[in-house]
Amino acid sequence: MTIMIPAWQDGALQPVEKLMAHQLGLKHRAVSIFVMAEDHILIQQRALSKYHTPGMWANSCCTHPNWAEDPLICARRRLDEELGMTGLDLAPRGEVEYRAEVGNGLIEHEVVQVYVAQTSFSVSMALNPSEVQAVKWVTRQDLRQELDRTPTSFTPWLHIYMTQHSDLIFDT
Repeated sequence: MTIMIPAWQDGALQPVEKLMAHQLGLKHRAVSIFVMAEDHILIQQRALSKYHTPGMWANSCCTHPNWAEDPLICARRRLDEELGMTGLDLAPRGEVEYRAEVGNGLIEHEVVQVYVAQTSFSVSMALNPSEVQAVKWVTRQDLRQELDRTPTSFTPWLHIYMTQHSDLIFDT
């Protein structure tokens, strides 16, 4: 199945095949979600079968909207598809743009709509093993220390979010 995502090509937003967008480093739309319980962030370890950054830890959930899909609807859909989480209230935190090499000659150049959801530690989850191999709750401080200690265990975008956009995401 070919997945078409919204990417800028020749100065206009167009449907582009997802892998091609990453191979060419085209700027494209994305969503990222940070699920919080008290002062903890839910992070996920990406499945080993992912075509980039397999086995690395990332924010709670992230993806690309399908062509013409509303970002909020995409965020809700992907929380369910990856983590089996439904019914969370997603608060928009703004837009972030970044560019990062993610290995194997692939580039994420994303314009990201960021959302935060507050929940409890006992929230129901059903991990999709083709997307997520593990999750854990960490405080911001512990996450920053882990990022410094073992930087290659984390996705490039999580480094960017935590070092450059932490105030936008977490300070309301």
